Amino acid sequence: MNGFLGRVTTPFTFGLFAVSAISGLALFFHLGSNLFHSMHEWLSLLLLVPFFVHVWRNWGAMKGYFRRGSLIVPLALSLVAAAAFAIPAAMQGKTGSPRAAVMLMTQTPLDNLAPVLKTTPDALRANLLQRGYKVASTADTLASVAAASGAPAIKLLVEVMPSR
Repeated sequence: MNGFLGRVTTPFTFGLFAVSAISGLALFFHLGSNLFHSMHEWLSLLLLVPFFVHVWRNWGAMKGYFRRGSLIVPLALSLVAAAAFAIPAAMQGKTGSPRAAVMLMTQTPLDNLAPVLKTTPDALRANLLQRGYKVASTADTLASVAAASGAPAIKLLVEVMPSR
């Protein structure tokens, strides 16, 4: 087992880190967020397995980093950088995400969504029908209209958003 771990730990760490880095960059630049969000979250979690195996297998070297103090500054700076993002968000009470808001909007019946979009339910339904989407009634949600029409729900939401 130890020989197997030695052969695969570093390649898996490298491969999963590469996926995490590329998907993280795509998310940062808002490129294909629907493609990369779940991939980034789940495969970054999976990256923890080879990471911890790597640390375990190289624990002697890790102890050397601790002894020499060369690990303290990078860890401290990493915690400060994380705190720079977490503390302001916590102080402002930002616990939700834009993604959660979008999902909520796509799962809200058109009757209730229309006032948020500064229109009426019938005008919203007409707008969707004019764009070629299949809308049975104003009780439908954008998600159900999208599913019936073979389109992503986020696309429908973007299309019916009022212009600024």
